[in-house]
Amino acid sequence: MTRRLRLWVLNAGLLATAALYAAACTGLPGFGGSRHPYGDRAVRTALQQHTANAVSSVNFDQRAFDTLGEETVLFACVLGTVVLLRQTRGEKRVPPEPAGVPAALRRYGLLVLPVTLLIGLYVIAHGQLSPGGGFQGGVVVATSLHLLYIAVDYKALERVRPLGLFELADGTGEAAYVLLGAAGLIAGSAYLANTLPLGTFNTLSSGGTVPLLNAAVGVEVTSAVVVLLAHFLGQALEIEGEDGDAKDGGRTA
Repeated sequence: MTRRLRLWVLNAGLLATAALYAAACTGLPGFGGSRHPYGDRAVRTALQQHTANAVSSVNFDQRAFDTLGEETVLFACVLGTVVLLRQTRGEKRVPPEPAGVPAALRRYGLLVLPVTLLIGLYVIAHGQLSPGGGFQGGVVVATSLHLLYIAVDYKALERVRPLGLFELADGTGEAAYVLLGAAGLIAGSAYLANTLPLGTFNTLSSGGTVPLLNAAVGVEVTSAVVVLLAHFLGQALEIEGEDGDAKDGGRTA
């Protein structure tokens, strides 16, 4: 294909996309108006499915397949990062030297860590009931563990962060979401269809498959963030090249 023909194909595609976008915009509700058909339908469906948090109902029930794509993108990013940041030939891993931490920072960090961890677990567990869910709570849980690095040192973080287990949990969270979707097919319905009993509205057991899918995402996001930060920190603090220079030019933790 010549360059001229490729440009024609590109321009034709852009024009078609622009025409479809313009046609779609003509059907949108007026800005600031009182008619919100999509919001009304989403909230109505969330109530029918006994899910108090309408956002979680959208994420894990009404468009659960889209969420599988988002979760898979994160999983693929972590996998790619692990491959790119692996220790290569000519590099060696050197334990970082401990760094002093101010007493006030140590006390505050150790005080905030369990509170942050509890908040993250609460946000995941109540994703179908209140604002939050597996994505948000997973980031909070992973962040709470790294307060130990800030308040104490790198070795303390390594003791509570068995990297192999978190890598296994990352894959387990992704696989759990896929298998829960297959349960809908086994039940004779569509993939990722909500086929479990819906339970009592506004309780932990409500929402059918929503809390299970939300928990799978929570496990995957928590593990993914921990694995990502572990490899970034490893490059910055432990791995050095043949010339003995650390990646960040320092060697303290």
